[in-house]
Amino acid sequence: MNTVSSSLQDNINMLNELLPLSKSFDLLTRRIELCHIDSYFIGINGYCDDKVLHTIFKDLQAMDFSNLVIPGKDNPKLLDKMMHAFPVGQVEHFSDFDSLIPELLSGTILLFFEGVNEGFSIDIREYPARSIEEPENEKTIRGSKDGFVETLLFNANLIRRRIRSPRLTFEIFSIGSQSKTDVSIAYMDGEADSELLDSIRKRLNKIDVSALTMGTKSMEELIVPHKWYHPLPSLFRTERPDVACSYLLEGYILLMVDTTPSVLILPCSIFQFTQSPEDYYKSPLIGNYIRFYRFLCGIISLFLLPVFLLLTTNPTLLPAGISLLPTGDMSPVRIFIYVLFAEIALDLFKYSSSHSPEGFSGSLAIVGGLLIGEVAVKLQWASTEIIFYSAATVLASLSLSSIEYSEAIRMYRLFLLLCTGFFGLTGFIAGFILVLISVFTTPAAFGRSYFWPLFPFNWKALRTLLFRFPVQVKQPPQIWNRQEKS
Repeated sequence: MNTVSSSLQDNINMLNELLPLSKSFDLLTRRIELCHIDSYFIGINGYCDDKVLHTIFKDLQAMDFSNLVIPGKDNPKLLDKMMHAFPVGQVEHFSDFDSLIPELLSGTILLFFEGVNEGFSIDIREYPARSIEEPENEKTIRGSKDGFVETLLFNANLIRRRIRSPRLTFEIFSIGSQSKTDVSIAYMDGEADSELLDSIRKRLNKIDVSALTMGTKSMEELIVPHKWYHPLPSLFRTERPDVACSYLLEGYILLMVDTTPSVLILPCSIFQFTQSPEDYYKSPLIGNYIRFYRFLCGIISLFLLPVFLLLTTNPTLLPAGISLLPTGDMSPVRIFIYVLFAEIALDLFKYSSSHSPEGFSGSLAIVGGLLIGEVAVKLQWASTEIIFYSAATVLASLSLSSIEYSEAIRMYRLFLLLCTGFFGLTGFIAGFILVLISVFTTPAAFGRSYFWPLFPFNWKALRTLLFRFPVQVKQPPQIWNRQEKS
């Protein structure tokens, strides 16, 4: 362990060994006289509030502690004086560089004084951050228009603004041997599951990774390892503070990662992906209608195209006199190729539109929907019926509020199409069984049931997920006991 010396020059030499002070332009250093004592300042350019820093220097230069310095010896009285001299609240002192360097790289400034064998960490951080705005993926017609940003402290403030309870707690962890990313767990003390909290703390302390490069997505994969045949997400995420606060008040736990504009919600069940904040900004009757319509859209998105392919390639399954295509001379292989072409083409338009600049996305959608679709039918690359059912499938998938959930259903749908196209009715049944196996074996975080409150069954909790109740019913004082039977 590299300890801080009472010799200022020794500390400067150690900093030069540990940090690329002569190479990295963003590391600011200055040797300055403060309190009439030789001192050394180091910080990161762009992270320091210049006005506060100038105020600190100005106040310290007006003080005189030189009479407390005994050359060549430690000066405990000087350390106590220093701790009371700083005109800011968040000041800590450390006796080793292993603790000081992470503090510096997180944005705080460091001060070293001649005759003091400890370094001071002063928190006057001012992170570069974008303005708070409504998330693109979770827009609502009514309700708040703010959303989480990439700064952890700002996200904590957005939550604290809505829940002014002394029981609201934010615990901080540092993850990543290289990145040292700040990760926080937020919960309501006394309402969150204590066993789950302990499990989360132990898991975070055991994570051995160099960096959380993808923020909450990296954290999700570290907490709940997935197999390739499990496309469904195991953790629910949101970018809306009002949604996060709603879960907090129900006893859930938030996992927040710095540099990521979303939070993870624990524990997670599959029913959470069928909800939307829009349901609660409508009246209960309209909210229930929208929610059940969303349930139906999930079923349509998964089964409409595979069932259409099954019935058109196996016309004997249809009642006599009913046909899904105007002409019956199209071969099953040709229908299968057309359906695959429509599925891939519509996905291509959807992704190209989402990744295009905002000024071009609308035009691109019109060109893709009208021009390309019409030309494909005239060139006999697809039929009008196939284009219609494919478009209805895409619209149904877009109505789902969770992108991860919608994309998982798309992968299941593509798998069912391939099974049905190659093996007919047998392939459809086998594919459906494999999809069910994949869904029911989806791993959940920390051993919790992915299908709670359906399993273990809890009707009181299940009905609040299936139906839109008034606020006083939706937010009970504590989370429902996940092991309770009813």
